[in-house]
Amino acid sequence: MGTTAIPEDRARLVRRGKRLEWLTIAWNSLEALVSIIAGLFAGSVSLVGFGFDSLIELASSVTLLWRMSADADEERRERVERTSLRIVGGCFLALAAYLVVDSVKTLLHHESPDRSPIGIAITAAAVVVMPLLARAKRKVAIQLGSAAMEADSKQSEFCMWLSAIVLAGLVLNAAFGMWWADPAAAMVMVPIIGKEGVEGLQAKPCRCH
Repeated sequence: MGTTAIPEDRARLVRRGKRLEWLTIAWNSLEALVSIIAGLFAGSVSLVGFGFDSLIELASSVTLLWRMSADADEERRERVERTSLRIVGGCFLALAAYLVVDSVKTLLHHESPDRSPIGIAITAAAVVVMPLLARAKRKVAIQLGSAAMEADSKQSEFCMWLSAIVLAGLVLNAAFGMWWADPAAAMVMVPIIGKEGVEGLQAKPCRCH
């Protein structure tokens, strides 16, 4: 476990953590709304999947606010962390299953998605925004020694990589008509999501460093 904050600093770190979670909630609400609507209109499985991932991150951030509210009670704090990690892990596995089914269906039926300039814009913005949030949250996780905050910072970093993958698929389809790039991008996401889901269900202690 990493360095734990001294008691007089802990309340300040918790307040900072809460602010970061509220920022994440605001961004992911916008990201999910735009991605899912744009993905449905364009018929893009990877873009819809990205939107659902944003909803999972949203749920994680809400859970982290709950965890921060329990910070003063060490026993409750640990229980909340384990619960939040398992909830998010289960959500990730459900998302991985959804992407496999929908991507295979799209590939088998040669369902070509329409071009989505809005989808390209929101995923490009996420590539910039999410690493900033991830770094800030990881710093708080290290100082608090929080497994839940560490996992949440990983999710923000993970969202950046997903954004890049989905963006690549959307651009390839828009520029070169490579319809298969969209479901292929979604399938690339599956093992990454599955790994995070399994680790979340295991609810491992903080490995902050």
